[in-house]
Amino acid sequence: MPEMEVELLAAVLRRDSADLNLYVKVLSANLADSLPPGTVRVKRRRSVAERVAGREGSVVELDVALGEQRLALRMDRGRVAGEICHEVRGIVLSRRAVGLDEWIDALARSLADAAASNARAREAVERFLT
Repeated sequence: MPEMEVELLAAVLRRDSADLNLYVKVLSANLADSLPPGTVRVKRRRSVAERVAGREGSVVELDVALGEQRLALRMDRGRVAGEICHEVRGIVLSRRAVGLDEWIDALARSLADAAASNARAREAVERFLT
């Protein structure tokens, strides 16, 4: 995927990131629906009121595994912490804490790389871009 399209994908992924709780909720749902099963893992925290109402709860962690890269985004009291891991066969070889912008750029690049070899990932990228 050309560099310009990767930058466009990053801009689309970055859109609406002002409200972090809503952003992570929508992003996690879109990624989980678009990517192959097992690629996206979402952890939620549910209050008693959310359980009684049958709601899913708020996203506290989003984990996306694409190739040898695992991207984790954690929410804690309105703050977000990103992490990029290089992982081979389940073993983490390196781990780096990053800010939201760098995490989104890495996600866009990983999605673009996956789209080059995986039809479902390519559909996900096209869905984000339209």
